[in-house]
Parts: sequence; structure tokens; C-alpha cells
Amino acid sequence: MDLGIRGRVAMIAAASKGLGKACAIALAAEGCNISICARTVEELERTAKEITAAGAGDNVLTVRADVSVAEDLQNWFDSTIKRFGQVDILITNTGGPPAAKFMQLTDEQWKGGVDSTLMNVVRLCRLVIPGMQERKWGRIVHLTSFVAKQPLDDLTISSTIRAGLSGLTKTMANQVGPDGITVNALLTGHALTDRQYHLAEVRMKTQGITQDEYFKRAAEEIPLRRLASPKEMADVVTFLASERASYVSGVSIQVDGGLTKSTF
Repeated sequence: MDLGIRGRVAMIAAASKGLGKACAIALAAEGCNISICARTVEELERTAKEITAAGAGDNVLTVRADVSVAEDLQNWFDSTIKRFGQVDILITNTGGPPAAKFMQLTDEQWKGGVDSTLMNVVRLCRLVIPGMQERKWGRIVHLTSFVAKQPLDDLTISSTIRAGLSGLTKTMANQVGPDGITVNALLTGHALTDRQYHLAEVRMKTQGITQDEYFKRAAEEIPLRRLASPKEMADVVTFLASERASYVSGVSIQVDGGLTKSTF
């Protein structure tokens, strides 16, 4: 199936590993020009080689950036424009904020969570939307989490901000839809990423279980009885970024193997 995005310019945040990396590889395979950022140069370089092998050729740009820093995001955006021209596809993404219950969290942790998980989305969208409006075409996909709909006690900050991101997704979609721009969110379930292994370590300590026991219990909560691979998430993102998804906008799509219990 031709997704109709060959030659499009795609920016994928925090893409040196995990879901961001999987999205970059999947979009490269569709012929997109790829611009990725992350905090570690060495990891970016390794990932760039994999993206090149996926079909991007020399059309891969890597920029060191911390998504919680506004100046870094501006530099990444400017570097992308200089290399490829205006941005057609934006995938927002970040590592999760601290895992803890409400009374264990400080003001600094809340502020850090807002900067890294919410404000990076706001800032990146402000940068790319004007160009998309001029060309009457754009795709924005926010990588978030199923906790937007089904909060978890030890993910207080994440549950709060992810729910807000779903509201932002709908609001943005309403406002930029007349300009041919779609905005959607991916509510990811348990995928085998570094974030999942970090959460496993936290919960192993609090629950007094081994890593094998943690992942066994996590799989048993999912109707499909397994955790996802990053590629399975990236395939949905790639569809949402395509011409084929031209009438899908303003939705927060659960990709969680049936984990979320709500019907809406």
C-alpha cells in the first residue's frame, strides 16, 4: 500500500531509541526525509545508520536537543528547515516524567514534567504549524500513553499531563483542520522500551518481585497477553501521518492490546 508520503519532511522528537526510533525507521521506509533529535550524540549517530538502512539514504538529519529546552527545539527546527525545507509531519515524543504517588512529588518534579511532557509539544507545534498552514497540508501525531484514559497511582504526573494532551489534541485539530492539518494522539500501552524497563525496576522494588514476574503480570493484564514491540506502535503512527488517514483527526487512539478498560 502506497501511503503517499514519499518525499515528505518528518520531524520525530526523542528518536534515538524506543518508540521515536521505530517511528523514524517506519517513516523512512515510506520515503520520508527524516529529522530526529535526542540528547545523546552517539545514540543519534547509531540510529541514523539504521534509518539510512531502512530506506532514507542520505536524507537523515540528526540534531542534539533536549526537548524540555525551548532553545534546543528552535535550533532543531531551524536546522531541519535549512536541510529539507518546511516540515510536513511532526511526531512529538518524550521520556516519561518521574514515577511516584502524589504526596511523594515535589514542585520541581511537577515543573520538570510539564516542561518535558507538555511544553515541548506546545513549542514544537507552534514552530511547524505556520508552514503547514501555508501549504494546506500537515500531519501531527502526539505519542502519549493509555494513562490518559486509565490513570495509574504511581504515574501521577504522567496521568495528569497525558489527559491534558488528549484535550490539546482535540482543540488543535478543531483549530487547524480548515488548513488541511490533522492532529491525533497515540495512547500507547505497554511496549518493550527503556521506559518500560525503568518502570519495571520501580515496581519491582515497591512490589518485591523479580523482573520476570513483573513482565508476566503486565502481560496477564493485557487481553492479547503480551507486550507490544515498538514497531507495532510505529506502524499506526505512520498510517496517521499518511495520505490514507486524511479524514482521521482529533482522536486519541488506544494502541494497547485491549489494556484500557473504558469504552470511550
